[in-house]
Amino acid sequence: METPRAKQQRHADPVTLPKPLVLIGLMGAGKSKIGRMLAGGMNVPFADSDNEIEHSAGMSIASIFDRYGEPSFRDLEVRVLTSLITGKDGSPPGVVATGGGAFMRDEIRTLIRDNAISIWLRAEPATLAGRISNTDSRPLLKGKDAAAVLTDLAEQRYPVYAGADLIVDTDGLTTDAAVKKVSAAMHHYLETIRTNEPS
Repeated sequence: METPRAKQQRHADPVTLPKPLVLIGLMGAGKSKIGRMLAGGMNVPFADSDNEIEHSAGMSIASIFDRYGEPSFRDLEVRVLTSLITGKDGSPPGVVATGGGAFMRDEIRTLIRDNAISIWLRAEPATLAGRISNTDSRPLLKGKDAAAVLTDLAEQRYPVYAGADLIVDTDGLTTDAAVKKVSAAMHHYLETIRTNEPS
């Protein structure tokens, strides 16, 4: 069966990335939408780790939480991200959108730091809450006030997210504008890396 990653269609001029770009941030940050558009613009693969987890488990994330609990989900998340980020699935470096809690695990932060470029899509909790329409598909929000939960998560996670290689604020931006801002930040970062490489 074809995986979600294999279904990604690419039409633009290709860009060769030295390592994968990993998007982090809270739910509602636009990791999947921005990531898909960013990858399409560079003609590189795109993968959404949550979609890949659902494909691997044969069930939705909400069902994994309900049936097996969050620890089992997090363990599966580590395995899937390891495959995506290290290229064990056979794909060249591309763009990977992660779940909001992934970067909170030490082993995943180490994995990303050693093998990828991390980009935090930062936005205020109120902005994120306004972007989320279906909370039933999000286990951490089910039956709860989205704004309150996101505010609590921001307090816990934003200090950790701040360790990302790049931080891009997306408040007040359309998706297209956010993609352009992320792309510009990424290209500047890559140029800085090339400039600082030993000749």
